[in-house]
Amino acid sequence: MDLYEHQGKDLFERHGIPLAQRIVATTPEEAAEAARALGGEVAVKVQVQMGGRGKGGGVKLVHSPGDASREAARMLEEGFGGRPVTAVLVERLVDIGAQYYAAISLDRGAGTYLAMVSNAGGVDIEEVARTRPEAIRRVHVDAVRGLRPYQARRLTGHLPEEAREGSADLLSKAYDVLAEVDATLVEINPFVQLRDGTVMALDAKVTIDDNALFRHPDLAALADTFPVDPIEKRAKAAGLQYLKLDGEVGIIGNGAGLVMSTLDVVKQAGAEAEAANFLDVGGGASAEVMATSLEVILSDPSVRSVLVNIFGGITRCDLVAKGILEALERVTPRVPIVVRLDGTNAEEGRRILAEANHPKIVPAETMLDAAELAAALAHQAREGSA
Repeated sequence: MDLYEHQGKDLFERHGIPLAQRIVATTPEEAAEAARALGGEVAVKVQVQMGGRGKGGGVKLVHSPGDASREAARMLEEGFGGRPVTAVLVERLVDIGAQYYAAISLDRGAGTYLAMVSNAGGVDIEEVARTRPEAIRRVHVDAVRGLRPYQARRLTGHLPEEAREGSADLLSKAYDVLAEVDATLVEINPFVQLRDGTVMALDAKVTIDDNALFRHPDLAALADTFPVDPIEKRAKAAGLQYLKLDGEVGIIGNGAGLVMSTLDVVKQAGAEAEAANFLDVGGGASAEVMATSLEVILSDPSVRSVLVNIFGGITRCDLVAKGILEALERVTPRVPIVVRLDGTNAEEGRRILAEANHPKIVPAETMLDAAELAAALAHQAREGSA
């Protein structure tokens, strides 16, 4: 579960991490009042569970309550990154001397935590890693022993001398946050050193392990504050493993590994098409599950084609075919549906679809063929609507 910035900062505050004064606002009027209370010169920051806010217009520095109101109104009305916005964070501007980056995340490959500190903050850490790898220090942290003082000193040893003590203290407290709430990520981009020498966190990105939420009912309750995509809500109610993405090709597959591979193959197929979702119908998908899955995918207005990629093991391809036809009786498809069936009863499944001769069903023999067809059809639809 990804927390909003202001929720992450509440956790930071609880552990003594220095922060700028801040007020959450849910209306333009509240934003203006918050700016007035904080001295007029503030940052207005959109609250969404995603990155890239600075580049995308989600963070604005303003110098009056009126400007704060106008920026808050824009953010609340327009949303950000295709997502609705229900709140902004109004934060007092501070006198920044230097910006840095810190993160502690779960390294699943190593089976422990990884702490990182960069002397270049406020920018994409991926770009820093690519162009200036020497700017980042990394240390694996034993989950039982925790972040030791010598590790914090090692991580911050490439920062200016006057910033090291405060930065090491901030990093140690960030690890305390991670350990207390069972987080898989605590990221601060940037943390800064002010002109007066104070080190503080200007951002907070915290991801909580969903499997540990039963130990944190106060954090679990925060889920009620997050806007829920109606398609995701419908999929969850049907017991489907669904995740909304930003592309145009709707994906249905059986098994998480197959679905993830399908996402990659669609992207590699070209035609500037990408997956619109991740939807795993599971290992024994029935006709009812397939029908519900197609209804969910087809209800997404961004989908321009659908790719059904089924490898029958436990799943019977003839039942999948029947489920597809059942779904098309419930909803009129507005986009083509590319179907690739292989494995158990695949020939029978293909025969059922061929006999139905539905104008929106496009058969494909291989996974690559299916991906290329779905990508090309989505591209054609996009060009036709341009």
